[in-house]
Amino acid sequence: MLVKSLFLFALAAVAEIGGAWLVWQGVREHRGWLWVGAGVVALGLYGFVATLQPDANFGRILAAYGGVFVVGSLLWGVALDGFRPDRYDVAGALVCLVGVAVIMYAPRTG
Repeated sequence: MLVKSLFLFALAAVAEIGGAWLVWQGVREHRGWLWVGAGVVALGLYGFVATLQPDANFGRILAAYGGVFVVGSLLWGVALDGFRPDRYDVAGALVCLVGVAVIMYAPRTG
């Protein structure tokens, strides 16, 4: 269950961040409407992937995904845009991952 959840968070991050990046490239970098359209499709895929998480609580899933999004966005910037995070970016990303772990995987009763 944990592995499935982590995989789905990673897939959602690629879909959402990739989709937003494609729209950005299409509009801001003047690559055209095909890029924008591909981005819109990827963003729609993100919305679908989020529904596949084992936990049934929308608020919990999206709150936890916010932390994944922060980390994924920094990594995307490194991989595709030449961004170099500083120590505060890294520290903030680690705080976000701790938040994800607490929100999603803390033991709950009842």
